[in-house]
Amino acid sequence: MTDDETWRDEADEVYRELLERIGEGDPQRRLAATRRAAELLGDPQRAYPVIHITGTNGKTSTARIIDSILRAYGLKTGLLTSPHLMRFTERIRIDGEPITDEAVVRNYEDIAPYLAMTDAELEAADESPLTFFEALTVLAFAAFADAPVDVVVLEVGIGGEWDSTNVADGQVAVFTPIDLDHVGRLGDTIAEIARTKSGIIKPAAAVVSARQQPDALRELERAVELTESTFAVEGDQFDVVDARVAVGGQLVSIRGTAGTYTDLFLPLHGAHQAHNAAVAVAAVEEFIGGGEQPLTEELLTEGFATVTSPGRLHLVGVEPSVLVDAAHNPHGALALVAALGTSFDFDEVAIVVGILTDKDAEGIVAALAPAAARFIVTQSASDRAICADRLADDIRDQLPEADVVAFESLDDAIAEARGWAEDAPRRAVLVTGSITLVGDVMTIAEADDWMHP
Repeated sequence: MTDDETWRDEADEVYRELLERIGEGDPQRRLAATRRAAELLGDPQRAYPVIHITGTNGKTSTARIIDSILRAYGLKTGLLTSPHLMRFTERIRIDGEPITDEAVVRNYEDIAPYLAMTDAELEAADESPLTFFEALTVLAFAAFADAPVDVVVLEVGIGGEWDSTNVADGQVAVFTPIDLDHVGRLGDTIAEIARTKSGIIKPAAAVVSARQQPDALRELERAVELTESTFAVEGDQFDVVDARVAVGGQLVSIRGTAGTYTDLFLPLHGAHQAHNAAVAVAAVEEFIGGGEQPLTEELLTEGFATVTSPGRLHLVGVEPSVLVDAAHNPHGALALVAALGTSFDFDEVAIVVGILTDKDAEGIVAALAPAAARFIVTQSASDRAICADRLADDIRDQLPEADVVAFESLDDAIAEARGWAEDAPRRAVLVTGSITLVGDVMTIAEADDWMHP
């Protein structure tokens, strides 16, 4: 066995140990546990400036665009996103690359005694031990300090106020569009959800926000005032001036808070990605020049050109075309369908769909319906996945005229979809409905050797 294989096995063991903790489906509304573990480690999250990102949709794409621009400026970055698609090391990226297996293992060995001490203190206080995401956040903080990095781009796991990433203090707080999702955990209204998310705003921060619904905007304005922060909002202080479809992505022109940048090639599809890019530009302008210094267009061009966002309207297979998208709520599904219509020219699309039990399945299906020649219903490996037969029955009740088939086996569902697409020209397959489903399909594509480079 090679050294690389040994480190990979040991990193996989780290992941198995993390999975033994309380899972991400049951987040704890607390910060004290993560704060205590970080404190025992010497507060590694204070070793670098932080750009903190929350919202409902577009967080990961926006985070990756910000990261890419910062790297074009020669900064060594740390990037934490979630969840992962294929392997958990994707979540922690250092200077644009997933953390190495060796770095995972060595950093985990360093922090494990302090995680154990925190667990013991929590249990003595009759509280649950650190969760998977709390421990993973501490691991990321430690890995970034160990690298070391110049700046960290930090995506919340869920919400903001009590998300474990919020033990870090973001100099820049970024908000992508806020909509209904995780209802019950974050709140039952847009205003309640926005209030929870606004908790990432720290005193005297620079706050950058996408366009928001009025209720969400009011909550952000309230938090900005209370923290004496600055506020740049899309449509006022910055905006997308133009976006045109181009081969492999789009050409975008953006009015930032400090400058205007024209005809930048962005290798991501959909109007929503142009807006994510505008938010990213404004965030970097705030971080590098306090919102008053234009970015260097050559470096911005380089940063945009090297952006990737796997699992977001991502072509994973050709002949036939297979696209995957991690849309898992109605807002995301609507953006997906709009982007599919403007960026691609297919005659018919079969939608392979699988949805988790805590999501608005009816809303997702309604948003996807206009694009679907047929629904091929399945389920991911997640224990929260809705049973394929049940979801198919629900879709038939919702859309009596729709062509709906169900496969419990994801392999069978993909084989059916690809076979259907091969039967006629200009057909395609779209896989969507949950991030876990997209990750499972990408794993199948890689294993069966039809993954598009």
